[in-house]
Parts: sequence; structure tokens; C-alpha cells
Amino acid sequence: MTARAADRARYDRATAHLDAPLAIVDLEAFDANADDLVRRAGGKPVRVASKSVRCRHLLERVLAKDGFAGIMSFTLAESLWLARSGFDDVLLAYPSADRTGFAELAADPKLAAAVTVMIDDPAHLDLIDAARDGGREVVRVCLELDTSLKLFGGRVRVGARRSPLHSPAQLAELARTVARRPGFRLVGIMAYEGHVAGVGDKVAGRPLRSRAVRLMQATARRELAERRAAVVRAVRAVAPDLEFVNGGGTGSVQSTAAEDAVTEIAAGSGLYVPRLFDNYTSFTGRPAALFGMPVVRRPGVGVVTVLGGGYPASGAAGPDRLPVPYLPQGLSYDPQEGPGEVQTPLLGSVADDLLIGDKVWFRHAKAGELCERFAELHLVEGDRVTATVPTYRGEGHTFL
Repeated sequence: MTARAADRARYDRATAHLDAPLAIVDLEAFDANADDLVRRAGGKPVRVASKSVRCRHLLERVLAKDGFAGIMSFTLAESLWLARSGFDDVLLAYPSADRTGFAELAADPKLAAAVTVMIDDPAHLDLIDAARDGGREVVRVCLELDTSLKLFGGRVRVGARRSPLHSPAQLAELARTVARRPGFRLVGIMAYEGHVAGVGDKVAGRPLRSRAVRLMQATARRELAERRAAVVRAVRAVAPDLEFVNGGGTGSVQSTAAEDAVTEIAAGSGLYVPRLFDNYTSFTGRPAALFGMPVVRRPGVGVVTVLGGGYPASGAAGPDRLPVPYLPQGLSYDPQEGPGEVQTPLLGSVADDLLIGDKVWFRHAKAGELCERFAELHLVEGDRVTATVPTYRGEGHTFL
């Protein structure tokens, strides 16, 4: 029996008493992936990206491990909820326009001490001040550096369109603006190199593209390491008590950790290891989060139909944003239909071994987005479900 077949047998036994659709997390794989992130971080703390987990129980589990410290959140409402739930170090990774949230933050000493907000424009400070509604707490802020690689005098850009702050001088100027502004304290810098951390460099069947990606990433890493170090020097000249410099992502943990200027690493997808992380030469993880869909039809030879399954991931639309049938091995989509909102036909000779009511296990393309489809996660240890815990959605929250 192959390892994948053994996993399928375990998951089927563990959930035999449960009806699909359902979602599981294999805790042995989850913990092994967490240990690998810590190993690759080389002694620097890993801040957990909550958008890739979206389950309080699992956030608590990973933060209890040595080598992890703090959360990187994705909305202000989520940040405040996590702080009220007892998490005392929450870095909001994206600027917010949530005026109600800022009023709550500025009025509550506990929240103001636990949450750090992201800015890349003086207008963000103006919005926060306008939203204070009498709140006088000092708001902790972090500056975001644009990590994109600019070539040929800026005519070619590689990387996400995030912060407008690209040069050391630009970040130092905003740091001075924060320093002059009552009610704010600059505590950190964040730089997420998504074109390195979030783009696979080993694309199956595309060797030329893979080599081009590796060349681009090597160039980007060198350029960013030099620029990030210069940015940190420039900002520390204004704010010598800077608490952290955050960088990285699951796909670039070890290279980012090697930079002296970086004090902590951000990662989250590497805990669940969705399908987009199969295409990396820098690490190999174990799929930990899966969802199971029930076989509800057998339309013909070599075909079964499962209920639901059309759960595309965010990003530029394409086949790589679709979940993949994972267990049993050998199933594929009907190219005329793909994964559907209510039903999904699957093709392959192995389909003839499936009966009505059997489960087909899928992997999502991205990590935490799976939790927006399910109210709970069944935690599997060995061949048993040892706990069932709510996702954010199961706790009544859909933050974004």
C-alpha cells in the first residue's frame, strides 16, 4: 500500500461515522509542517499568518510550540477579535479603512497594546485620527515596504502591487511623519516578497518556465536583501526602538531568515500545505488540510459524481486556482465541467471502485480559504477524529 493509499484508509476510517461534505486536518502532518517551518527559520521566530489558518484552536496549537510568536492578521475586525480572545501580539498585515474598528482600538488600552496596524501613506494616519471618537490610546503602527523587483528603469515590475513605499528615503520620510504625529508609535517594518515566497519554482511539465522563475527569484532575493537592509538602517535612524522587521512567507523562509536585517518570519500556508505549495524546490511539506465530498452518482463506466466541490481560490483565474481530487489517486475533472457549485463529475478507472456514499478527498489550492466553506474542522490523529473545532465561520465570523 502506498503512503497516499494508507492516508486515504486512515481518513476513511476516522470519518466513517461522519457524513460528507466535511473538512479535516491531519494533526501529525500539521505538527510536522510546523516543525519544518521552525527549522527553516533558523532560530528566528515565526509569526503565524492567520488568513492561512482561520481557526482559533489551531492558532493556539501552533503558537504553543517553540519557535512561533505572534499572529499576522488580515482585517482589523479580526485583529480586535483575536486580541479580545487572548492573543497579545497581532500584526495587521494590510491597511484598513474600518473606522468603527479604529475607534474601538483607540479607546481600549488592552487592544491598543496587542494590535499593530499597517500603514504606507500619511492618509492612513488621518483616517485613524478622524475615527478615534475621543479615544486617546497610542496606536502602534508598522510600515510596509514594497518588495517588487523593478527592472529596466522601472519599466518592468515583478511582484504584487502593494505598498507605494519602495526606497529607503520613502520609508524614512513616513517614519518621520509618524514620529511627529501625537497618538502613534512606529514599532515595525513589514516586507512580504510574494513573488519569491508565493510562486513555485518547480512547475510540473514546464521546465523552461521553472528555470525562468528560479532566475527571477534569485535576482529578486539579492536585490531585496540589499534594499531591505538599507531601509531598516534608514528607519532605525528615525525610530531606534523599532521592535521588529518582518519578512518572508512559506516559500522563502530560509532565504529571508538568512538576512541580518530581518528579525522575524511570517508563514501560515506551510501548516496546511495546499496544492499551490507542491511546486517548490526549497521545501516539501505534507498535505494536512483536506475536504471530503460524497459520491452521489455513478453516471457510467469510469465516472462518479460527488456533491459540490467548486471551491476556487483567490488570485488570477486559472486551473491552478482549483482544488484537486487527491484520494483515491487517479481521479480528474471532466474538462467540459470542472468542479461544480452543486456537483462535480470525476473521471478515471478508479471511479469504478467507488460506491454511492464513499468519500473523495480533495486539496484546496490555497490554505485558509477552505475554512470559509466549512463551519468546523475534524482533527484526525492516526485513524481517529480526536476533536472537532470551529473555523472562523463556525464561530460566526466571515471577516473578508
